[in-house]
Amino acid sequence: MSHYGVPERGTPYNNPVPMPDHIPPVDEIGATSAPLKSASFFIGEKCKEFNEDFMLCKSQNRADRCLLEGRRVTRCAADLLEKMRASCAQEFEAHWKCLDNNNQGLKKTIPGTPKGHTPIHEVAKPIHGPLQK
Repeated sequence: MSHYGVPERGTPYNNPVPMPDHIPPVDEIGATSAPLKSASFFIGEKCKEFNEDFMLCKSQNRADRCLLEGRRVTRCAADLLEKMRASCAQEFEAHWKCLDNNNQGLKKTIPGTPKGHTPIHEVAKPIHGPLQK
């Protein structure tokens, strides 16, 4: 198995193909999924116009033609995260750490499970009998 081009563990990925000159550079956001989910409502509200431009571009062109619009979305989200860290860092960190520690608020539910009954995926040792026809 070839490991050509795979960076060492712990080192940041360096893309060997540089971006075209007409695309403005933008730093990575540097956040995991929990802080992004915590800020997602605010990112969606503040960056709505940039995101709509990006999605419109993607629906009309190949994805590689929309790098400029994608960079604008990333820059907007990064700017918002910096402002959130500056104005309400403790609350923001407490919220995303709570999400991170609780499976990001995801809970598997099966619609139609009768009230008072344990859903089948939570039963420790389910016993399945033959099906009647």
